[in-house]
Amino acid sequence: MFYLSLINGISTGSLYALIALGPSLIYGILRVLDIANAAGLTLGAYVGLKVWKATGSLVIGLIAAIAASAIFGLGLQRFLYRPILGRGPLIPLIASIGTFIAMEEVFRLVFGPYPLAFPAKIPLHTLRFGGAFVTGVQVIILATGLVVLLGTWFALKRTRLGLYWRATSQDRPTAEAMGINTNGVISTIFIVGYALAAVSGVLLAVNYNTVYPTMGDIPAYKMLAIIVLGGLGNPLGTIAAAMIIGLVETFVVSYAGFVLPRDAIAFIVLIAILLVRPQGLMPSAKKAR
Repeated sequence: MFYLSLINGISTGSLYALIALGPSLIYGILRVLDIANAAGLTLGAYVGLKVWKATGSLVIGLIAAIAASAIFGLGLQRFLYRPILGRGPLIPLIASIGTFIAMEEVFRLVFGPYPLAFPAKIPLHTLRFGGAFVTGVQVIILATGLVVLLGTWFALKRTRLGLYWRATSQDRPTAEAMGINTNGVISTIFIVGYALAAVSGVLLAVNYNTVYPTMGDIPAYKMLAIIVLGGLGNPLGTIAAAMIIGLVETFVVSYAGFVLPRDAIAFIVLIAILLVRPQGLMPSAKKAR
């Protein structure tokens, strides 16, 4: 039971990290909670499903999903967020929520209101770990989570893009004065954020073998809890918070049963930790000051 819960918890935490990392990067640079990122997750799942059915290749489906969601995110950044960023934080938030709700209706009209199966087979053997079995989908999720964790750390600490992201996040006017193309940095972050949403959408759909128009609802509010718990705009804090929530959810359900709705546990963990550490696990430098 312990090893099974550990594997499931890490797998769930990896999915949560993929879901919340993009909005965390966007919040860190714009101070905007991008709820519409969850629509990019659903879009990626639908595109991945349709391309997989047409080609029989999950890899091609994943690439198509990433491309579609990245284009969607870039369009939102240029035509929705950029014109209204100077009007305070509430206007972009309301616009983001409205876009998310509207996209759910678009998915319902285009793809139908009923769930669609996504029975893709992962060409990996089931592994045994400590008496528990790890499925091929879980192996992919765990591997993807590890790659994202290491890639995020490397990108933020060791690349020019990470330096530009930190500079733009801390003081955008000064970054522009130093010659940084902040609009280009913001566009790149949106592309990365929505690409991660597409990956999480496809993995979520394959893991649960279903795609439906409102599949972004639970990720939308759960990513808010993770972003706040991680320190509002700190990507590494977001990953840590995602792993904590994934593990706590899984172990509570495994050992205590469904005494509470599983999705409510994330907010209980959020409240408990914020009572002790109101600034979150790893507050950003700008917020900490």
